[in-house]
Amino acid sequence: MVEPALNTWTDDEQAIAQEAFSHAYGRAVATVISTLRREADSIHTAPALWRLHDYLSTQRHVMEGRFDFRLEGILFTFASLVKENLLELQELDGLDADKIAKIKAMSRF
Repeated sequence: MVEPALNTWTDDEQAIAQEAFSHAYGRAVATVISTLRREADSIHTAPALWRLHDYLSTQRHVMEGRFDFRLEGILFTFASLVKENLLELQELDGLDADKIAKIKAMSRF
């Protein structure tokens, strides 16, 4: 059974979560753009162009799946983002201590 504190979100917590989520999304987009710029400079053939297209298609699919802001699964999302260095735990300051502890624990796996 999930503890009530993990399912209950105050307005302040929701605002903190949304802001942290937005920052992580921005970092992920910046990473894709950086990779795109680096790879684009080395395109000299059609196969290289299609590889870049495939990379972008994959990244779009991954990003759309990863960046889904729904509170019922956001702790798992945050743990994944922390693990991938797209989010720092300090950006979640202000959330209930149980939520932060759960995110921290899940980010280790």
